[in-house]
Amino acid sequence: MTVFERNQAADAEAPHSPRVFISYSHDSEEHKDSVLRFATFLRSDAGVDVSLDRWVEGQRRDWSLWALRELNEADFILVIASPEYRRRADGEAPPNVGRGSQFEAAIIRNNLTRNLPEETRRVLPIVLPGSSLDEIPTFLAAYSTTHYVIDEFTIEGVDELLRAFTGIPAVQLPPLGRFAGPRSSPAASPVRTRVRATMLTASLKPASQGHDIRFGSAEINATHYGESIVLRPSLFVNAPRGEIEFNLARRFRNFQAVAGVLDDATDAGQTGFFQIWLDNQLHAEFRTELGRPVIVNEDISGALRMRLVAYRPDSVNSPMQVGVLMTGGQSGRTPELAWGNPMVVE
Repeated sequence: MTVFERNQAADAEAPHSPRVFISYSHDSEEHKDSVLRFATFLRSDAGVDVSLDRWVEGQRRDWSLWALRELNEADFILVIASPEYRRRADGEAPPNVGRGSQFEAAIIRNNLTRNLPEETRRVLPIVLPGSSLDEIPTFLAAYSTTHYVIDEFTIEGVDELLRAFTGIPAVQLPPLGRFAGPRSSPAASPVRTRVRATMLTASLKPASQGHDIRFGSAEINATHYGESIVLRPSLFVNAPRGEIEFNLARRFRNFQAVAGVLDDATDAGQTGFFQIWLDNQLHAEFRTELGRPVIVNEDISGALRMRLVAYRPDSVNSPMQVGVLMTGGQSGRTPELAWGNPMVVE
């Protein structure tokens, strides 16, 4: 069973599907038809909220503004590899040829330069049947970053791509066991290596802690985590992001947790973002939804301070606006997120 089928079986009423924009060039009628069939399959069979220019051609519009809005609002951007797209994206085509794809590629390049880790996660190079890896634009670094070869338009054929949307790997990371060390021999004295893994909430006192952060238990994807860092304001958020910081004193080498939306969240459709900052530098960022947590296992060796950040992008930190929303029967858009059983390893 694929990850997509498991997710559908586990959550028949999924909160929402990812919003995806397809960027491609009109190389030929055959290529345009292939892209259309791929987009139609993703939308109709895989339940992905795909946006494609072919579906909005019924009226006169400013295509640059349309593309800019789609590029900015999409959860993921699929760049379809083809000879012409690469030529235009790499600056080898005349400026009056393929203006649309040249414009989209320029925006994608700019976003990658602005925030490489986030846009590397968001921009996904796609190789459709009949195309090759060499047709991916150079700036997407096809030979050193992940790319997605689609052999057939089936759920199995796009399983790896669907995993990129969910952040769930095909093979789950097992828990870290106790280091055994080398076996001793009569000729050598035994060397004892101590590996200590302790709950972050029990081993360290926070150096700073946001008003909306508390310690307690959490239910994430039907699993109970007794020692968790929970972001769940009672009425409205006091700050746009829930932050807590610890002084690691360069003692620890690994941080582990499960990051996700609480199972009993009032707003089941919310999206949560989690960040790990080491010595004021963004180290890792994760995106979660209800029933789709992220298993976190990060190397924090040598870090002096670690800041954990959780937030909901559409949250409201104005009590008055929250009151207006709730009076109108809408959600107050408060985040309901948790770091389940956060653990540090020496």
